Amino acid sequence: MAKPIRQIEMIHLSGFHAIEEWIKSGQACGPLLAAKPGPRARELIALALEHKIRVDRVGTHDLDRLAGDHRGIVLEAEEYSQAAQDREVSLESFLQSLHDGKLKKKKDILVLVLDEITDPHNYGAILRSCDQFGADLILSRSWRTAKHADVIAKTSAGASAWVPAAETPNLRRALEELKEAGFWVYGADMTGEPAYEKDLRGRAAIILGGEGSGISRLLRESCDGLIAIPAKGRIDSLNVSVAAGILMYEIIRQRAGDK
Repeated sequence: MAKPIRQIEMIHLSGFHAIEEWIKSGQACGPLLAAKPGPRARELIALALEHKIRVDRVGTHDLDRLAGDHRGIVLEAEEYSQAAQDREVSLESFLQSLHDGKLKKKKDILVLVLDEITDPHNYGAILRSCDQFGADLILSRSWRTAKHADVIAKTSAGASAWVPAAETPNLRRALEELKEAGFWVYGADMTGEPAYEKDLRGRAAIILGGEGSGISRLLRESCDGLIAIPAKGRIDSLNVSVAAGILMYEIIRQRAGDK
C-alpha cells in the first residue's frame, strides 16, 4: 500500500546528540547554523562538512529565534525527509518482511505499541529505549500521538533517526494482524502478572497506555495477557517511558537466556 503524501515542514534541531544522529542517518538537509561554537559544536561542523551539508555562520540572536535552548549550533532539517520515509515503514511492509524479508529468519521479534502517548518527552525517551534494546518496530495511532520533532529528537538522543516506526488509524485491527502473524500481545498494566513470570520470547507485542489514561478498553480486550512491573513505592505507577525501558530489558534478559 502506498504511503500518503505528507507536507514537508522544516524543523530546527538543537541537541548535540540529535544533530549528530540526524546527520549520520542521512535525514539532515541543512544548513547547519553555527554561532560561537564550542568544541562539541565544532565536531558537528566537521561531521556536517564530511556529509556535504552546508554550514552557515550566524549571530547568536538568529539561533535564539529558532531554538531558545541551543548551545551555539542548530540544524535545519526536513521533518519528513526521504530518509525519514525510508525509516517509517508501513505495518503491511513490516508483516511482509516476516515472510520474505530481513526478519524472516529472526526468532525473537519485538513490537512496541503506543496507545495515545501524547507527551513528546515520553515519546522520545521510549524511542531511545527502543534503540538501545533493539525493538524491531514502534507502532502508534496516526492521531492523538506525540508529534514534536525537535523535542522528540532531543529527548531520544537522536534515536528517532534510527528506530523503525509505523502508524495506523486502527490499532485494534493492527493487533489482530500481528496475532495472525504469530505475535502474542501483552498490555503493560499494574494489575497484570509480574513480567518475569511471563514467557516474552519469540514474537511479542507490548502495549503501553497513555499518560494518566492507561490502555484503552478496546485494546485491553485484544490482549493475550497483562504484565506488570512489581514495585514497592508509594506512588501508584511508573512513568510510561521508564516502564517501557524496564519491560524491554526484561524481554532481552529472557531472550539472552534462551541462547
